[in-house]
Amino acid sequence: MGIFLLSMYFPGSLSHSLRYFYISFVEPDQGLCHFTIVGSLDGQHFVYYGSNTKKMLPQVSWIKEVEKEYPQYWIRETQEARVAELVFRENTNTTMKRYNQTGGFHTWQGMYGCELRREGTTGGYRQYGFDGRDFIAFDMDTRTWTAAEAQAQLSKRKWDAEGAWNQRRRFYLKSVCIEWLGKEGQSGGAMGLGTLICRADGFYPKDIEVVWTRDSEVWDQETLRGLIAPNSDGTYHIWISTKVDPKDKGRFWCRVDHASLKNPVDLAVEEVYNYTVPLALALWQKPQASFICWQINFLPSSGGSVFRFAPGSQPVYICLVD
Repeated sequence: MGIFLLSMYFPGSLSHSLRYFYISFVEPDQGLCHFTIVGSLDGQHFVYYGSNTKKMLPQVSWIKEVEKEYPQYWIRETQEARVAELVFRENTNTTMKRYNQTGGFHTWQGMYGCELRREGTTGGYRQYGFDGRDFIAFDMDTRTWTAAEAQAQLSKRKWDAEGAWNQRRRFYLKSVCIEWLGKEGQSGGAMGLGTLICRADGFYPKDIEVVWTRDSEVWDQETLRGLIAPNSDGTYHIWISTKVDPKDKGRFWCRVDHASLKNPVDLAVEEVYNYTVPLALALWQKPQASFICWQINFLPSSGGSVFRFAPGSQPVYICLVD
């Protein structure tokens, strides 16, 4: 089994955002339990944590500038990620019980972050979802939680009662997160071209071919490739990136060829989904591919301060390969 992540980053927006996406996959019947964190700055993935590596890892070179100022950055981030993995696993089990679920494939996902808008205002959001549905979200203005499902009412009552905890959450989103957005944004700098990143994780055996194609031809220009690196469970991971003109992004595909696949598969950069209902995870299976993909998107709600899970910009694609 492998996990493929395909991300897009195109600079030039007058607004800036810092977001962290947390996803826990469980299927007790099959012994599946996987946890992932992706940190995103203006849509560019800059850190990644997986339950197979147990480490928060850099995804871009510029994050080294933050490390120089904060030498304990990776130790702290890894420790916090490991704690989050335990918490998310427990939250998944708890929520399954509330829905009277004892088996099957389930997900518990979270997203939090902040944004600095072009007019100088700021926003923050913290939200959780279960099995493709909104579950509960933090309202930063009222410092209370909004339950999207009846099963979330118990969590709302408990969390609303934690006034000091909610105040700290609000302070982080309004102050600390914005400060880090400035620091990491300065480190990231501005790039004239967009960057496409394709990551393959959790595959075995080691041999794999991952390439970018443009108009069905292999594309090597402005391409960087990571080494095939081992995970703690004996599987491997690799990433490949390329710089492109934003207007040409629809011409690019990430092609993956591995022994676990019947045929090489192509992952599209252009959004190919057409869902009208809010979903945290949009299930999709490409006809010629032997895997299932999830598209994870986050858009602001009509209120502007609380984000809803919904199809839209800055998607993250996650594919589980049989």
